[in-house]
This record gives sequence, C-alpha cells and structure tokens, in this order.
Amino acid sequence: MSRPFRLSVLDQSPIPEGCTVGDALRNSIDLARLAERLGYHRYWLAEHHGTPGLACASPEVVVGPVAAATSRLRVGTGGVMLPHYSPLKVAESFSMLSSLFPGRIDLGIGRAAGTSASVAYALQRDRRQPAPDDFYEQLNELLGYLDNRGPASGPFRQLAAMHFESPEVALLGSSAQSAVWAAEMGLPYVFADFINPMGEPMAAYYRDNFQPSQRCKEPRVGVAVWAICAESDEEALLLSASFRMVMLLLYRGQLIAVPPIDRAMAFLAKEGVPIDQLPAHRRIIMGTPEKVRAAIEAVAADYSAEEVFVVNIVYEHAARRRSYELIAKSFELKSTL
Repeated sequence: MSRPFRLSVLDQSPIPEGCTVGDALRNSIDLARLAERLGYHRYWLAEHHGTPGLACASPEVVVGPVAAATSRLRVGTGGVMLPHYSPLKVAESFSMLSSLFPGRIDLGIGRAAGTSASVAYALQRDRRQPAPDDFYEQLNELLGYLDNRGPASGPFRQLAAMHFESPEVALLGSSAQSAVWAAEMGLPYVFADFINPMGEPMAAYYRDNFQPSQRCKEPRVGVAVWAICAESDEEALLLSASFRMVMLLLYRGQLIAVPPIDRAMAFLAKEGVPIDQLPAHRRIIMGTPEKVRAAIEAVAADYSAEEVFVVNIVYEHAARRRSYELIAKSFELKSTL
C-alpha cells in the first residue's frame, strides 16, 4: 500500500498566444482560487526570466495577490532563484508576506538561473565580472536572517537588531547538490521530476543523510510532476501538444508563447516521431483521471514523497482548470465547490 501524500499546485503562469502577461497572471490568481476550493494544499509560483511563454518573473510579487485572493491555501514560491538576489532583500520580502498572511507563506528556494546565461548576466547588479558561485553562503545568510540570528559583529552587526517573521522554507532541486544541502541544513526538499525524471536516488540520499533542525525535525520530500488530465486519453494528448512544441523549440533556442493546439499538432506532425515521445527525456503524465492518479501515485511511491506538486502548461485556461478539477476529484480531495 502506498503512503499517503498531499497534493499541491506548481504554477509557471503560462502565456497563451494572443494573451498578455496580465492575462496570464490573472489566470494564475483564478486557478489559485479554484485550487483552494478543490482542496489542494499549497499553491507555488515559479520564477522565469526573459521568455514570452511564462509570465512570472517575480513570484514574490504574485504571492501576495494570490494569498489575498484565498484564505486557507498555503502560498509560496517554487522557487525564488536566490543567486539573483541579496539574501537580506529576500528575507525582508518574505518577512513582510509572512506578517500579512501568518502561517500561510512558503519560501521555496532554487539555485538555477531560470533563464539564459545572457539574461542572468543582465540581472546582475555588478557586471564587472561574472557572479560568484556562492549559493551555499547565500542560503546560510538568508536562513540566519529568517532565524533571527543575524551577525553580532562586522559591517552587518546592526542587522542583529532586526526581527524577521519567517515563512516555511524548502530547498528545490533537479540535481544531486540540492539534496546534499537540504539534508545538511535540515530543510524540506522538493525535486523537479518534470525537469529530470531520475531523481529517486537524490531523494533517497536526502532521507538517509538528513540532519534534524529547528525548521524540520524529520526529512520531508516533495516531488513536482508534469500532469495533464482530461475526459479521454485522446483529449489529454491533444492538450499536451502546446507544451511539447514549446519545449522542442526551447531546446533549439527559440522562445515562443504557448501555441494553440492545432498549430502545435501541425508542428509536431512534421517531426517524424510519435507525438507522445516528444520531447525526449521528459516524464509527461497524461490521460484520464484514473490513469493520471495511478501514474502520480507511482511517482510519489518512487520518491517516498509526502507531497506531490502538479505542474502543466495548457493553451486554454478553461482546459487547465478542468485538468486540476479532474485530478482533485480522482484523489477525492475535500472540495468546497
């Protein structure tokens, strides 16, 4: 028998072709309201820069409106890409959010750029040289602020008098290094299976080497999976076409808004490979509610996960809403609809 797990949402705020960034962000808020009514546990917003297909460049800006539009749902980031930011600024922003919405704010932290190398360079404040690879030091500094153990000496000693309201912190990853740090620092760990569907060894390492902390007494694994649910397998395959086209072109250096299904199907048909095999090396769960539930349960079991985040990109917002509705119903979440 598989272990129980919570079901949550990871939202990349897709921009359908012909829509604006504002449209996409309003869709995110609308989807969050629905997710709360359907019984999902958390709603996390991703960070991406310099792409016409994803709207959320600053998830910390959207967390507040989503939290204000809901009342029970935990709201957070999946995640803040810490190398772009000052740890103090992140601590201040999430302390404010935690003060406004006590007990409901999450800070998921990642170390990827979330963009191309050139855009990452443009995000740097000091461009005289490449940014240092000091994520470990940044993370320690950030946790120091949020734990209210700021520096007592040195140039930052005045910060010791500051008080921070702390969100729940988790470390995100799609490779082995994040598992090492999450275990060492005693943080919850969320693996991006939708990026790298070979994360079970990383999750196992994390569990085996976890060091309890004040923030997290026991290891806690989450896994983010790609899943599209529809009334039939055929419809789910059609809905997945838009994402498949986006990803194939991304691998070829072309960034586009989320295309309509008919254009995506025409593009994929020219690839000479069965559509359900594109793109390679990605796990895409799709199909009827029964099939999607079974596949999600299998991934959760592989990771021994306490929580599963469902992420997808669909051209039509109504179809995206319906996908989350069908998944919630298949898992018999406690809905208030």
